[in-house]
Amino acid sequence: MTYDTYNIPKNEKVTSWVFAGNATDFTEEGGECVLIEGEQIAIFNFSSRGEWYASQNICPHKQQAALSRGMIGSEKGEPKVACPFHKKTFSLCTGKNLNGEEAAIKVYPVKVEEGKVYIGWH
Repeated sequence: MTYDTYNIPKNEKVTSWVFAGNATDFTEEGGECVLIEGEQIAIFNFSSRGEWYASQNICPHKQQAALSRGMIGSEKGEPKVACPFHKKTFSLCTGKNLNGEEAAIKVYPVKVEEGKVYIGWH
């Protein structure tokens, strides 16, 4: 699947928010994996930026469930995650592969309300 096929809903267009956990359950400046409706979702807490992101946990390069353990950072101000195995990097805003390759990842909107983390599901 290529980057253009992903339909990433904006927060205001999400019709279903799924509880992913308490904010205190997630590592600061890192990621954790949760299972939502049978799908592994990586949730990233950029506590230094006060921002949260979510993506599929499967790296499309080798189909390994590892993105939640990847290194997070930014490229030209855009938050990203690098797969811990082969260092393929992906935008956490768009899912785009930042290495210039076709394979992208699916990303999800995240909101935190009253210390609870929710993922925009539909």
